[in-house]
Amino acid sequence: MATFLLIIHLVVCLFLITIVLIQGGKGAELGAAFGGSSQTLFGARGAATFFSKLTTGAAIVFMLTSLTLALVTSKGSSVVKKVPAATEQRQIPQETTSGPIQGGDPVQQAPASPGSPVK
Repeated sequence: MATFLLIIHLVVCLFLITIVLIQGGKGAELGAAFGGSSQTLFGARGAATFFSKLTTGAAIVFMLTSLTLALVTSKGSSVVKKVPAATEQRQIPQETTSGPIQGGDPVQQAPASPGSPVK
């Protein structure tokens, strides 16, 4: 079910991108409104074109498939429940220095192997 929804979602997504890119820009109307054009700035437009109706339909299907995919995939168990709890915490020894930093390279000590005794 989730695979089928994902395929439909991807097809609708590509279709929506294509339809939006095919449509003409509406920015010219806004610029023409200040130049004395008879069109209003944010007023009524003409009837919706075929591409705008197609875009609206594709957007609705895209949103529905997004919501359905979110609901279907969240029916499983949570990722947080799958993570095992840490039984012991490791303490990392921090290097301490006495005095100001002189700009020289600090002396690196080789880390002790896990089987060696701690001094």
